[in-house]
Amino acid sequence: MKTRRIFPTILVSLALAASLGAETPEEKGLKVINRLTAEAHIGFLADDDLRGREAGTRDGRIAGDYIVANLKSLGIKPLDGDYYHPFEAYHLERQKRGARWEVDPDSIARIKASGVYECLKLNNILGVIEGERQDEIVIVGAHYDHLGTDPFLAGDRIYNGADDNASGVSAVLQIARAFLATGERPKRTVIFAFWDGEEKGLLGSKHFVQSYRAIDSVKGYLNFDMIGRNNDEARPKHVVYFYTESHPAFGEWLKGDIQKYGIDLEPDYRPWDKPVGGSDNGSFARRDIPIIWYHTDAHPDYHLPSDHAERINWAKVVEITKASFLNLWYMANQENF
Repeated sequence: MKTRRIFPTILVSLALAASLGAETPEEKGLKVINRLTAEAHIGFLADDDLRGREAGTRDGRIAGDYIVANLKSLGIKPLDGDYYHPFEAYHLERQKRGARWEVDPDSIARIKASGVYECLKLNNILGVIEGERQDEIVIVGAHYDHLGTDPFLAGDRIYNGADDNASGVSAVLQIARAFLATGERPKRTVIFAFWDGEEKGLLGSKHFVQSYRAIDSVKGYLNFDMIGRNNDEARPKHVVYFYTESHPAFGEWLKGDIQKYGIDLEPDYRPWDKPVGGSDNGSFARRDIPIIWYHTDAHPDYHLPSDHAERINWAKVVEITKASFLNLWYMANQENF
Protein backbone atom coordinates (compact mmCIF):
# COMPACT_ATOMS: atom_id res chain seq x y z
CA MET A 1 0.00 0.00 0.00
CA LYS A 2 1.34 3.42 -1.02
CA THR A 3 1.42 6.26 1.52
CA ARG A 4 0.23 9.66 0.25
CA ARG A 5 2.72 12.43 0.95
CA ILE A 6 0.36 15.18 2.04
CA PHE A 7 2.54 17.09 4.51
CA PRO A 8 4.65 18.98 1.96
CA THR A 9 1.48 19.98 0.14
CA ILE A 10 -0.05 21.24 3.39
CA LEU A 11 3.08 23.21 4.25
CA VAL A 12 3.18 24.82 0.81
CA SER A 13 -0.48 25.75 1.10
CA LEU A 14 0.03 27.29 4.54
CA ALA A 15 3.05 29.26 3.35
CA LEU A 16 1.09 30.52 0.35
CA ALA A 17 -1.82 31.57 2.56
CA ALA A 18 0.52 33.36 4.92
CA SER A 19 2.21 35.20 2.07
CA LEU A 20 -1.13 36.25 0.62
CA GLY A 21 -2.22 37.59 3.99
CA ALA A 22 1.05 39.28 4.88
CA GLU A 23 1.09 43.05 5.07
CA THR A 24 3.31 44.96 2.70
CA PRO A 25 5.73 47.57 4.11
CA GLU A 26 3.46 50.29 2.75
CA GLU A 27 0.43 48.86 4.55
CA LYS A 28 2.37 48.63 7.81
CA GLY A 29 3.39 52.26 7.51
CA LEU A 30 -0.11 53.49 6.72
CA LYS A 31 -1.51 51.81 9.84
CA VAL A 32 0.40 54.07 12.26
CA ILE A 33 -0.73 57.38 10.72
CA ASN A 34 -3.74 58.66 12.61
CA ARG A 35 -5.76 61.63 13.80
CA LEU A 36 -4.84 61.44 17.50
CA THR A 37 -1.15 61.84 16.73
CA ALA A 38 -1.88 64.76 14.39
CA GLU A 39 -3.98 66.39 17.11
CA ALA A 40 -1.18 65.97 19.66
CA HIS A 41 1.49 67.57 17.47
CA ILE A 42 -0.60 70.41 16.09
CA GLY A 43 -2.23 71.09 19.44
CA PHE A 44 1.10 71.50 21.17
CA LEU A 45 2.83 73.58 18.51
CA ALA A 46 -0.16 75.90 18.03
CA ASP A 47 -0.89 76.38 21.72
CA ASP A 48 -0.89 79.92 23.10
CA ASP A 49 2.01 78.95 25.37
CA LEU A 50 4.33 78.82 22.36
CA ARG A 51 3.33 82.37 21.41
CA GLY A 52 3.46 81.85 17.67
CA ARG A 53 6.90 80.16 17.39
CA GLU A 54 8.66 83.14 15.83
CA ALA A 55 12.09 82.28 14.44
CA GLY A 56 14.94 83.34 16.71
CA THR A 57 12.81 83.57 19.86
CA ARG A 58 12.64 81.41 22.97
CA ASP A 59 9.23 80.16 21.78
CA GLY A 60 10.70 79.07 18.46
CA ARG A 61 13.43 77.18 20.30
CA ILE A 62 10.82 75.39 22.43
CA ALA A 63 9.09 74.24 19.24
CA GLY A 64 12.44 72.90 18.02
CA ASP A 65 13.04 71.12 21.31
CA TYR A 66 9.62 69.47 21.03
CA ILE A 67 10.46 68.15 17.58
CA VAL A 68 13.81 66.80 18.78
CA ALA A 69 12.14 65.06 21.72
CA ASN A 70 9.77 63.33 19.33
CA LEU A 71 12.56 62.24 16.99
CA LYS A 72 14.43 60.77 19.95
CA SER A 73 11.34 58.94 21.22
CA LEU A 74 10.80 57.42 17.77
CA GLY A 75 14.41 56.31 17.51
CA ILE A 76 15.22 58.53 14.52
CA LYS A 77 18.94 59.27 14.49
CA PRO A 78 20.33 62.81 14.23
CA LEU A 79 21.93 63.87 10.96
CA ASP A 80 25.71 64.13 11.24
CA GLY A 81 25.63 63.53 14.99
CA ASP A 82 23.25 66.32 16.04
CA TYR A 83 19.55 67.11 15.62
CA TYR A 84 20.24 70.85 15.89
CA HIS A 85 21.89 72.48 12.88
CA PRO A 86 22.46 76.11 13.87
CA PHE A 87 22.94 78.97 11.43
CA GLU A 88 22.72 82.74 11.44
CA ALA A 89 20.71 85.18 9.35
CA TYR A 90 21.59 88.85 8.93
CA HIS A 91 19.55 91.94 8.09
CA LEU A 92 20.47 95.56 7.53
CA GLU A 93 19.37 98.00 10.24
CA ARG A 94 15.59 97.72 10.17
CA GLN A 95 14.92 101.19 8.76
CA LYS A 96 16.80 100.41 5.53
CA ARG A 97 14.24 100.19 2.75
CA GLY A 98 14.13 96.99 0.72
CA ALA A 99 16.32 95.07 3.15
CA ARG A 100 15.67 91.40 3.82
CA TRP A 101 17.12 88.60 5.91
CA GLU A 102 20.09 86.88 4.28
CA VAL A 103 21.95 83.60 4.80
CA ASP A 104 24.17 83.75 1.73
CA PRO A 105 27.82 84.33 2.79
CA ASP A 106 28.44 87.10 0.25
CA SER A 107 25.27 88.92 1.27
CA ILE A 108 26.17 88.55 4.93
CA ALA A 109 29.60 90.05 4.27
CA ARG A 110 28.02 93.10 2.65
CA ILE A 111 25.57 93.52 5.53
CA LYS A 112 28.35 93.29 8.11
CA ALA A 113 30.33 95.88 6.20
CA SER A 114 27.48 98.35 6.76
CA GLY A 115 28.40 98.43 10.44
CA VAL A 116 24.83 98.42 11.77
CA TYR A 117 22.81 95.26 11.28
CA GLU A 118 20.57 92.64 12.92
CA CYS A 119 21.47 89.00 13.51
CA LEU A 120 19.20 86.00 14.17
CA LYS A 121 20.44 82.70 15.59
CA LEU A 122 18.33 79.88 14.14
CA ASN A 123 18.20 76.08 14.09
CA ASN A 124 17.17 73.60 11.47
CA ILE A 125 16.19 70.25 13.02
CA LEU A 126 17.39 67.23 11.01
CA GLY A 127 16.90 63.51 11.56
CA VAL A 128 17.85 60.61 9.33
CA ILE A 129 17.16 56.98 8.47
CA GLU A 130 20.25 55.65 6.72
CA GLY A 131 19.46 53.74 3.57
CA GLU A 132 21.30 50.94 1.83
CA ARG A 133 22.74 53.59 -0.51
CA GLN A 134 24.08 56.40 1.58
CA ASP A 135 25.16 58.30 -1.52
CA GLU A 136 21.52 58.73 -2.60
CA ILE A 137 19.25 60.89 -0.43
CA VAL A 138 15.61 61.96 -0.37
CA ILE A 139 14.21 64.58 1.99
CA VAL A 140 10.80 65.38 3.46
CA GLY A 141 10.47 68.77 5.14
CA ALA A 142 8.24 71.42 6.70
CA HIS A 143 8.97 74.73 8.40
CA TYR A 144 8.20 74.91 12.11
CA ASP A 145 8.40 78.67 12.71
CA HIS A 146 5.51 81.12 12.45
CA LEU A 147 4.86 84.84 13.02
CA GLY A 148 5.03 85.15 16.81
CA THR A 149 2.97 87.88 18.47
CA ASP A 150 1.96 91.49 17.88
CA PRO A 151 1.67 93.41 21.17
CA PHE A 152 -0.28 96.17 19.45
CA LEU A 153 -3.10 94.00 18.12
CA ALA A 154 -6.52 94.48 19.68
CA GLY A 155 -7.81 91.18 21.09
CA ASP A 156 -5.92 88.01 20.22
CA ARG A 157 -2.23 88.88 19.77
CA ILE A 158 -0.81 85.41 19.06
CA TYR A 159 -0.30 84.06 15.55
CA ASN A 160 -0.73 80.40 16.51
CA GLY A 161 -0.05 78.95 13.06
CA ALA A 162 -1.95 75.69 13.43
CA ASP A 163 -2.26 75.20 9.70
CA ASP A 164 0.82 77.30 8.92
CA ASN A 165 2.70 75.14 9.57
CA ALA A 166 2.13 72.94 12.60
CA SER A 167 0.09 70.80 10.21
CA GLY A 168 3.15 70.17 8.04
CA VAL A 169 5.36 69.38 11.03
CA SER A 170 2.84 66.80 12.20
CA ALA A 171 2.99 65.12 8.79
CA VAL A 172 6.79 64.84 8.78
CA LEU A 173 6.80 63.33 12.28
CA GLN A 174 4.08 60.81 11.37
CA ILE A 175 5.92 59.83 8.18
CA ALA A 176 9.08 59.22 10.20
CA ARG A 177 7.16 56.82 12.43
CA ALA A 178 5.58 55.17 9.39
CA PHE A 179 8.99 54.50 7.84
CA LEU A 180 10.10 52.76 11.02
CA ALA A 181 6.85 50.77 11.14
CA THR A 182 7.56 49.23 7.72
CA GLY A 183 10.31 47.15 9.32
CA GLU A 184 12.47 47.63 6.23
CA ARG A 185 15.53 49.72 5.55
CA PRO A 186 14.93 52.03 2.57
CA LYS A 187 17.23 51.83 -0.41
CA ARG A 188 18.01 55.56 -0.26
CA THR A 189 18.83 57.55 2.87
CA VAL A 190 15.88 59.61 4.13
CA ILE A 191 16.30 62.97 5.88
CA PHE A 192 13.44 64.36 7.99
CA ALA A 193 13.84 68.14 7.95
CA PHE A 194 12.22 70.87 10.03
CA TRP A 195 13.15 74.31 8.72
CA ASP A 196 13.56 77.44 10.81
CA GLY A 197 13.02 80.96 9.48
CA GLU A 198 10.71 80.17 6.56
CA GLU A 199 8.43 83.07 7.42
CA LYS A 200 11.40 85.43 7.19
CA GLY A 201 12.37 84.31 3.70
CA LEU A 202 12.89 80.51 3.43
CA LEU A 203 16.02 80.95 5.53
CA GLY A 204 16.41 77.42 6.86
CA SER A 205 16.00 75.62 3.56
CA LYS A 206 18.16 78.19 1.75
CA HIS A 207 20.95 77.68 4.27
CA PHE A 208 20.68 73.90 3.96
CA VAL A 209 20.95 73.71 0.18
CA GLN A 210 23.93 76.07 0.09
CA SER A 211 25.84 74.40 2.93
CA TYR A 212 24.94 70.70 3.05
CA ARG A 213 28.00 68.74 1.98
CA ALA A 214 25.98 66.06 0.14
CA ILE A 215 23.44 68.30 -1.61
CA ASP A 216 24.40 66.84 -5.00
CA SER A 217 23.27 63.42 -3.73
CA VAL A 218 19.71 64.60 -3.03
CA LYS A 219 17.39 62.89 -5.55
CA GLY A 220 14.08 64.39 -4.44
CA TYR A 221 12.33 66.62 -1.92
CA LEU A 222 8.77 66.48 -0.55
CA ASN A 223 7.43 69.67 1.07
CA PHE A 224 4.52 70.54 3.35
CA ASP A 225 3.20 74.02 4.00
CA MET A 226 -0.43 74.27 5.15
CA ILE A 227 -2.25 70.94 4.75
CA GLY A 228 -5.03 71.27 7.29
CA ARG A 229 -7.70 73.68 6.08
CA ASN A 230 -10.35 74.17 3.40
CA ASN A 231 -10.12 77.11 1.07
CA ASP A 232 -13.65 76.23 -0.07
CA GLU A 233 -15.78 74.57 2.62
CA ALA A 234 -17.82 72.91 -0.12
CA ARG A 235 -14.66 71.01 -1.17
CA PRO A 236 -13.21 69.54 2.05
CA LYS A 237 -11.11 66.94 0.19
CA HIS A 238 -9.38 69.46 -2.08
CA VAL A 239 -5.59 69.58 -2.12
CA VAL A 240 -3.17 71.16 -4.59
CA TYR A 241 -0.50 68.69 -5.68
CA PHE A 242 2.47 70.52 -7.15
CA TYR A 243 5.30 68.46 -8.62
CA THR A 244 8.19 68.83 -11.02
CA GLU A 245 6.79 68.39 -14.51
CA SER A 246 9.77 66.42 -15.81
CA HIS A 247 8.92 63.66 -13.30
CA PRO A 248 5.43 62.47 -14.34
CA ALA A 249 5.79 59.43 -12.07
CA PHE A 250 4.99 61.74 -9.14
CA GLY A 251 1.52 62.36 -10.55
CA GLU A 252 0.99 58.69 -11.40
CA TRP A 253 1.94 57.62 -7.86
CA LEU A 254 -0.82 59.67 -6.25
CA LYS A 255 -3.42 58.68 -8.84
CA GLY A 256 -2.61 55.02 -8.31
CA ASP A 257 -2.60 55.20 -4.52
CA ILE A 258 -5.98 56.93 -4.40
CA GLN A 259 -7.36 53.85 -6.14
CA LYS A 260 -5.26 51.19 -4.41
CA TYR A 261 -5.44 52.43 -0.83
CA GLY A 262 -8.66 54.44 -0.90
CA ILE A 263 -6.90 57.75 -0.13
CA ASP A 264 -9.83 60.13 0.39
CA LEU A 265 -8.56 63.22 -1.45
CA GLU A 266 -9.52 65.17 -4.54
CA PRO A 267 -6.18 66.50 -5.83
CA ASP A 268 -5.68 69.38 -8.20
CA TYR A 269 -2.64 68.08 -10.12
CA ARG A 270 -0.31 70.92 -11.05
CA PRO A 271 2.89 69.82 -12.77
CA TRP A 272 5.31 72.74 -12.84
CA ASP A 273 8.43 73.09 -14.96
CA LYS A 274 10.50 74.43 -12.04
CA PRO A 275 8.44 74.84 -8.82
CA VAL A 276 10.40 77.71 -7.30
CA GLY A 277 7.57 79.69 -5.71
CA GLY A 278 5.57 79.55 -2.54
CA SER A 279 7.56 77.72 0.11
CA ASP A 280 10.72 75.77 0.97
CA ASN A 281 10.29 73.68 -2.18
CA GLY A 282 11.72 76.69 -4.02
CA SER A 283 15.12 76.32 -2.37
CA PHE A 284 15.41 72.79 -3.78
CA ALA A 285 13.83 73.49 -7.17
CA ARG A 286 16.44 76.20 -7.78
CA ARG A 287 19.04 73.44 -7.47
CA ASP A 288 17.12 71.35 -10.05
CA ILE A 289 16.12 68.83 -7.39
CA PRO A 290 12.71 67.31 -8.25
CA ILE A 291 10.00 68.17 -5.74
CA ILE A 292 6.52 67.29 -4.55
CA TRP A 293 4.59 69.91 -2.61
CA TYR A 294 1.22 69.47 -0.90
CA HIS A 295 -0.75 72.66 -0.22
CA THR A 296 -4.44 73.29 0.44
CA ASP A 297 -4.58 76.94 -0.71
CA ALA A 298 -4.94 80.03 1.42
CA HIS A 299 -7.93 80.46 3.74
CA PRO A 300 -9.49 83.36 5.71
CA ASP A 301 -7.23 82.73 8.74
CA TYR A 302 -3.95 82.65 6.80
CA HIS A 303 -1.31 84.72 8.65
CA LEU A 304 -3.87 85.83 11.21
CA PRO A 305 -4.18 85.08 14.95
CA SER A 306 -7.29 83.02 14.16
CA ASP A 307 -5.27 80.14 12.64
CA HIS A 308 -6.21 77.87 15.55
CA ALA A 309 -6.07 74.09 15.96
CA GLU A 310 -9.82 73.71 16.42
CA ARG A 311 -10.30 74.86 12.81
CA ILE A 312 -8.18 72.08 11.33
CA ASN A 313 -9.77 69.53 9.00
CA TRP A 314 -8.31 66.48 10.73
CA ALA A 315 -9.44 63.98 8.11
CA LYS A 316 -7.63 65.98 5.44
CA VAL A 317 -4.39 66.15 7.44
CA VAL A 318 -4.44 62.38 7.94
CA GLU A 319 -5.22 61.58 4.30
CA ILE A 320 -2.51 63.93 2.99
CA THR A 321 -0.02 62.41 5.43
CA LYS A 322 -0.87 58.90 4.24
CA ALA A 323 -0.55 59.87 0.58
CA SER A 324 2.75 61.60 1.31
CA PHE A 325 4.19 58.63 3.17
CA LEU A 326 3.55 56.54 0.07
CA ASN A 327 5.14 59.23 -2.15
CA LEU A 328 8.27 59.27 -0.01
CA TRP A 329 8.41 55.48 0.24
CA TYR A 330 8.50 55.24 -3.56
CA MET A 331 11.00 58.10 -3.77
CA ALA A 332 13.24 56.25 -1.33
CA ASN A 333 12.91 52.82 -2.94
CA GLN A 334 12.06 52.93 -6.64
CA GLU A 335 15.01 52.65 -9.00
CA ASN A 336 13.77 55.35 -11.35
CA PHE A 337 11.29 58.19 -11.06
